[in-house]
Amino acid sequence: MIPVLDALSSAFRDLFRFQVLWIVVWPILAASLLWVVLGVVFWDTFSEWIASGLTAIGIQAWLEGVEPRWIAYGLQGVAHLIFFVPLVFVTALVITALFAAPALVHLVANRDYPLLKRENGGGIAGSLLNALVAIAIFIAIWLITLPLWLIGAGVVIPFVAVAYLNQRLFRYDALAEHASRKEMQVLFSAHRPSLWGLGLLTGLVQFIPLLNLFAPVLAALAFIHFGLARLAELRYRPDSG
Repeated sequence: MIPVLDALSSAFRDLFRFQVLWIVVWPILAASLLWVVLGVVFWDTFSEWIASGLTAIGIQAWLEGVEPRWIAYGLQGVAHLIFFVPLVFVTALVITALFAAPALVHLVANRDYPLLKRENGGGIAGSLLNALVAIAIFIAIWLITLPLWLIGAGVVIPFVAVAYLNQRLFRYDALAEHASRKEMQVLFSAHRPSLWGLGLLTGLVQFIPLLNLFAPVLAALAFIHFGLARLAELRYRPDSG
C-alpha cells in the first residue's frame, strides 16, 4: 500500500507544476466541447435514450404526472446532466491517456528517472487498442451489473467501474515508452492488486466536486510514478541479473 500512496502523493505534488497546468485544463475542455456539440446535434436521440432508461426504472411515468410541469422539466434536465457529466469525464480520461500521457511521462521520467532506459515496448497502436478494450469492458461492467441496482448493491458499481477504467487506461501508457513488452507483462501481473487500488483511489477523486476537474491528469501522474518506480525496482533488484 505504501508504494500506491507514494505514487499518489507524488502525483499531487506534480499536479500544480507550471508545465502540468495546461495539460490539466485542455482534456476537460476538449471533452466538454465534444459532448456539447454531440448533445446539440443529437439532442432528440439522446433525450429518447434517457427517457427509455427512465421508463425502464419506472421514473418516466412518475415525471409525466408531476405538477407543475416546470418541475418535471427541471428534473428531466437534471437527468440529462447526470448522464452528461460522466461522459465528459470518461472522455477526458481517454484523451489524457492517449494524448497527454506522453508529455507527462517525459516530465516525470526526465526529472525522477533520467537513467531509466527506454525499451519502447508499447506504441500508439497499442495505446489505442488498450483504450478501446478499456472502454468496452467499462461499458460491459455497467450493463452486466444493472440488476444490482434493483437490490441496492448498485452503489458499488461506479467505484468498481472507475477503478477498472483508470488502471486499464493508464498502466499501459505509463510504461509504454520505458518498459519492454515482457517487463510490462511482468509488472501488470505482479502488481495487479496495487494497480486496482491506485485505480480506485484516483477514481474517488472523480466524485469530489472541483477536485474532479484535475482527476484525469492526477490519475495519469499517479500511474506514471507508480509504473516507473516499479520498473526501476524490477531492473535494479539484485536477482534481476
